[in-house]
Amino acid sequence: MSRAVAAHRGTKTRRGTDAVTMLTVYLVLLLAIPSGVVVTALGSLGSPSLMWGLVLLGWWTISRLQTRAFDLRPIPQPVRFAFSAFVVIVLLSFAAAMLRGQPSDQVSPAFTALVRLLSWAGVLLVAVDGIRTTSELASMVRRIGVGAGLLATLGLLQFLTGQALVDFFGTIPGLSMAGGIQERAGVIRASGTAIHPLEYATALNAALPLVIAAAISRGFGTRQSRGGLWWWLPVVLISISSMVGVSRSAIIGFAVAVITMIPALPRGYRAAVVGMGTVLGVAVLTAVPGLLATTVRLFAGAASDPSTQSRTNGLERVPEFMSTSPLIGSGFGIFLPRYYIFDNEWVLLAVEVGVLGFVAFFGFFGAAIWSALRAKRSRESEVRMMGHALAASMFNVAVLFAFFDGLSFPLAGGMLFMLAGLCGSALATASAPERGASAGLGGS
Repeated sequence: MSRAVAAHRGTKTRRGTDAVTMLTVYLVLLLAIPSGVVVTALGSLGSPSLMWGLVLLGWWTISRLQTRAFDLRPIPQPVRFAFSAFVVIVLLSFAAAMLRGQPSDQVSPAFTALVRLLSWAGVLLVAVDGIRTTSELASMVRRIGVGAGLLATLGLLQFLTGQALVDFFGTIPGLSMAGGIQERAGVIRASGTAIHPLEYATALNAALPLVIAAAISRGFGTRQSRGGLWWWLPVVLISISSMVGVSRSAIIGFAVAVITMIPALPRGYRAAVVGMGTVLGVAVLTAVPGLLATTVRLFAGAASDPSTQSRTNGLERVPEFMSTSPLIGSGFGIFLPRYYIFDNEWVLLAVEVGVLGFVAFFGFFGAAIWSALRAKRSRESEVRMMGHALAASMFNVAVLFAFFDGLSFPLAGGMLFMLAGLCGSALATASAPERGASAGLGGS
């Protein structure tokens, strides 16, 4: 091996490791610090995860500028292209809205939404261009699984104690905090560190396919003697948390996660997993008084439920709200709850960024899922399993975004763009043997 090649590979490993570290910091800030916590002096822009996302964007930009031409190994990335198209439409929509003139109380939310999108761009781009090996991708998948398991544990403790347990963040000087646990039909709806239970359920169920994949693959190569058994613990914790969440969306998200992962399970596991899930569900519903009746009423009375009626009525008003600017919308982040609460991110995007923005965002999901599924062509079984799990996670988020305005919530949005970035890195990882490994953030 020549010194040049060795140096090149050393650079790749070092940069890749840095990307994993930088994304891990973001993951900790996203999951461990409540979404409603902000630096008081910065207001809505003071979220720790948002600020770190901007750091990631700056770090990615500097790394790209410093990359030497011979370090580049072009790997087409549909995820990056689709996201760039969405950002262009968002900027056009924002500019058009500002030129039309907006009430003063709409300018600040629109600007905040734009900055939040740039923060998520940093997360996505670092994941796409910074992770290039199976071990680095597996590290991020494992860390998301561990974080989701801990988040589920916090939610279950909230459910059992009736206490938020994270209120102390609001007492730290310089910080302010919004949000808290809620109730439905007398049952505590845990939210972990999320602002809303639906945001909490989205983060957990988006991570569930990754945790199942890690359990099946024994932690993706971890050297712990019984690592595979321990990975079933976060699967159980997330499952229980979804069942006691008193939420139709949480149960639907859980079902989607499990069903989409069944084809990837070895045949010997399928019956066992379904059987264990059934036993666990019966045990939880039996152990918690009133939970079964409340859950049944959620689905039986869905047609008359106020939230369901609001979503249905909102669909009828979409043409009215889109009539002024059907192609690029009213402006990203400008359509405030005082006009209408759709509880549907897809509908809200159609209003805010128009038909073009809606198609671009749909294409973004499609590109991420396609990239993850393409990784199933890899010769490495771990990459194939992670590719399937990432595709299942993205599909789950797409389904759950039909039940609430997910991009308005930091935890749900941050999880989405991290997963999408990992879908792109899975494609690059699977393509590396054929095209040659790219140098960390130097990939095209």
